Parts: sequence; structure tokens; C-alpha cells
Amino acid sequence: MVHGLAASAAVPRGMLVADAWSQLGDAVAPLSNASGRPLARTVKLLLDPLVLRPAQNPRFSGGVVAIAHVDALRQAILDAGPALAATAAWFQLVKRARRRAGITEGHPQDLYFQRCYELAHLHGDPGTLANAAEIASATVEDVHAERGEVSVDRLRRFLTDPDRTAELTGMLHDAWTQRPSPMRADPGPGLRAFLDDCATAPDPRLWKALADTATGTAAAADLDRPGVASGYGLTARDRPAAPELGERASKRALPRPFDRSIMERLFAAFTTWFQREAMADVPSLVTGEIQRSAAPWQLGHEQSRVLMALGRDASAGLAGPADTGPTGSADPTQPSDANARLLNRWSREKYVNFALGLPDPEAPEIPADLLREVRDPRGPFMRRLWVRLHGRELRAEATAADEVWDLLDGVLRSVIMDQRDRLRRVLERAGGPS
Repeated sequence: MVHGLAASAAVPRGMLVADAWSQLGDAVAPLSNASGRPLARTVKLLLDPLVLRPAQNPRFSGGVVAIAHVDALRQAILDAGPALAATAAWFQLVKRARRRAGITEGHPQDLYFQRCYELAHLHGDPGTLANAAEIASATVEDVHAERGEVSVDRLRRFLTDPDRTAELTGMLHDAWTQRPSPMRADPGPGLRAFLDDCATAPDPRLWKALADTATGTAAAADLDRPGVASGYGLTARDRPAAPELGERASKRALPRPFDRSIMERLFAAFTTWFQREAMADVPSLVTGEIQRSAAPWQLGHEQSRVLMALGRDASAGLAGPADTGPTGSADPTQPSDANARLLNRWSREKYVNFALGLPDPEAPEIPADLLREVRDPRGPFMRRLWVRLHGRELRAEATAADEVWDLLDGVLRSVIMDQRDRLRRVLERAGGPS
């Protein structure tokens, strides 16, 4: 049983992970925050994909873990303790090698955490090796040699090169001025039919038909109308406009998807080596992104556009019964199966019910933007879905029919986890309930 936790039907996953992590001791300190909990990137890059593997172990997924599975999750982390301790030791050596090499590009945790885990399994504790420093240096060199030409620095140089700027600006202008007229069409039954079955019995033939008939493109016809794209949370403007080329980007301050420069659109995908290695060269990425920015849903593949249309309809009603979206594409009185599942997941979140019940005068300590997004999560859902689809396009990853529900459900889970953590931090600072 988890130390310090009262028995109940389920245990918050974050609390359970933190409790098990604390038993690993100082050996994993380089992978921990100041409070001794695993870093967010430790969970994202190590614990989830390599230790707990929630995709293969659904019992470990979600915000809470059933009491029957608490000991199994705890034991999985404890069993990985030696490998995680060796990972932490390798990470220290790799960071020293990085400093010696004078490398400043990229976040060390993004770049090296998973490589250090590989080193831990290949070589064990680096303290037992005479050549550990050489292995660390070779690892750093290897990471930065892989797709070395595909880097944030080279992207910035390419976009700001005076010899290219005029040509790229012209390409951007032509892409936007030569956009075909929107394909207006009445909503067909295909989207609803697929949403009714995608969680339980997805139909590959219907999935293919939705793409073959450009259903996603047709669903984008209204995005240029005032207030439609902003109603989906995809832009802060009244209607989408052509992006700038851009010359800088910050992951902490990225605008909404349709408001991002070409630099900002590509920037996020450059921050991890395992994403960069699947992408094309910089010139191809930039010219492809220019064309993509002018396409329906600002996505290049019809499959992605169909997914945005499915996400639009599946997320209708998250803010309450009156939310039908700017185009009224989904009938909240008769939700599809996928829509009902998302609504159920959202409505059973305790923090959601807490935030919805707060009168505004009693919640002055909660940032207005956070409270607004908890009360209307459709925008965060659509933005996160767009970002995931955009990344898949950059890495040339297709989506099969049986992956659609996992993608939609995963996006909402991600929104829930992010907002829950943000709200908890605010309330903890204010001394309120959490």
C-alpha cells in the first residue's frame, strides 16, 4: 500500500508516482525537482514511455489508478530504480561533455534523457566504467550529428538570410493569394457515423472514404468567416491571416496555431532529436510549411483535416449544453458516441466541477485565462489536436482508423492533466483546496 495515502477506490496517479519516486532516494536527484518529485520531463520522456508504458498498460493511464493496481505501478517504478539511478549518473556525465563541447542548442533533458536511459541499459552505472567520460562525449557528438543540418540555428539562418528572404516572402504571398475558393458543402453523415464507432469498432473503409471525398477540406470552408477560427481557439484574430516568416521563437510564448510565424510553426518540432531525425531538410521544411499555412485547417494532408473536423464535432458541448460551436456542426442534444465519451471524461474531473462552481468574485487568485479555459476547454482541445497533427505531418506519420479515438481521447487527457496541474499550483500558492 502507498505510504501516507488512505485507502480508497482509486489513487491520484501523480501522488502515487511521487510516492514511489521518493523511495528511490538521492540516486535519482538529477532527474528530480527541488521538492524531490520527478521532473515533468522525467515523467514525459522516461517514466511514461519507458517504465510505465500506459499504452501497453491501460491500468496505469489516466489521472487516477484503481486501488487494485496501485502496488503494481509502485513496483514497476521501484524495479526500474537501478536503471533510473544509472540514467541520472549518465545524465550528469553527458551534461559535462556538452559543456566541454560548447553546445548550447536544445534543452539537455529533451536531448539526452532517453539516450542516457539507453546507456544505463547498455553499460549500467557509469561509475563502474573507466571510459565513461569518453562514452558520454561520443553520445553528445552522436546526438548533435544526427540530422545536424536540421537545427533551430540553421532554420533561423535560412529564414533570415537576405538572399532568400525576398524569395520566401514571395512564395508566402503567392500561396495565400492563390488559395482556391472554399469548398462549401452541407455536413454529411460520414463524420457522425465514424464518431459513433471509432472508440469501439472503427471502420477503415469509412475512414478512407472521408479522406478520399475531401470531407476535412469541406469542413474548413467556414474558417475564413469572422469569428469561426477564433471560436475554435485556433487564432486570436477575427479571421486567419497569412503568417510572417519570423526570426525567433520561444516555447513558453507561442501564439495560437494560426497566428504563428513560419519560424514558430517549425520551432517546436526541432526541440528533440528523435523528432528531428524523422523530418526533411530545412529548405524542404520551410517551403512545405509555407504551402501548409495556406491550406484548409492550415494542414497539408486530407487525413489531418478530417481529424480536425472529427475533433471539432467530438469536442462540441465541453463547455456546457449550449456549446454547439460557431458552425453548429454537432447537435449536443444527440451526441455521437465519441462526443459522449469525451463529455463524460471531462465532467467527472473533480477540479472541473470545483472551478465551474466558483463565483468569479471568489476566485480572484485564479488567472482569468486559466479559469476561462477550464470553463471552456474546446479551444485548448482544438489547439492541442492541431499541434499533434502538425507534428505528425512534419514526421510523415499517417493515422490509421483504429488510432483516431486514441488520438482524440489522448488530446483531452493531455488538456485535463495540464489544466489540473496549473490549477493545483495556483490553489496551493493561495492556500486553497486542491
